[in-house]
Amino acid sequence: MGSVEKTDPAYAGQAPYTRGLLAVYDALVYGFNCPVLWRCPKSRFIELYDANVSPRHLDVGVATGRLLDECRFPVTVPEITLMDLNRNSLDRAARRLARYAPHTHQANALERWGLPSGSFESVAMTNLLHCLPGALPEKSVVFEHAHAVLAPGGVLFGATILGEGVEHTRLCRLALATVNRRGAMSNLTDSLKDLDAGLARVFASHEIQVQGAIALFTGHSPT
Repeated sequence: MGSVEKTDPAYAGQAPYTRGLLAVYDALVYGFNCPVLWRCPKSRFIELYDANVSPRHLDVGVATGRLLDECRFPVTVPEITLMDLNRNSLDRAARRLARYAPHTHQANALERWGLPSGSFESVAMTNLLHCLPGALPEKSVVFEHAHAVLAPGGVLFGATILGEGVEHTRLCRLALATVNRRGAMSNLTDSLKDLDAGLARVFASHEIQVQGAIALFTGHSPT
């Protein structure tokens, strides 16, 4: 896939990820936004990765690759594929994870992924859903795409900031309104109920845990 067209509905959510922003992303997102605004520390994401990451892993919406860099893989040399719409994120994460020689794949998560069926044992999409355009019932198509590339017994896991069905502080609501107005997120109507329904429609079993304004989820394919 080549450069991202600005007319693509998914453009707004990934457009802020310039090289300049990515240079400060970890400090901003994991040092302030997640623990203070959304009330979910980075350690919680690492726990999710440690519990679910596999020897053949696909990461969708990679940001800087920080979570993959810090998590514990069950093997010394995992096969990692990085997928993102933004070339800057792919390049930065690939450099960070160079010791694993990851593959990179530039694609829109809302469209067919163009990856082989049943080729991954785990798929992660952390802090991706709230950046995708549209309402959660429609953008839950990403669960179908993830299911298609998962091997039997594979697991999807991730986290997303919800606009409804979780507790928000006044600061949190102000931040959500601001980022949605700017187009960096599209999640004011994303609800816990719709997330649960989207996962249940696709996966044999699933689990959702809420911490602050963030839902951490897993979905399991049948063996």
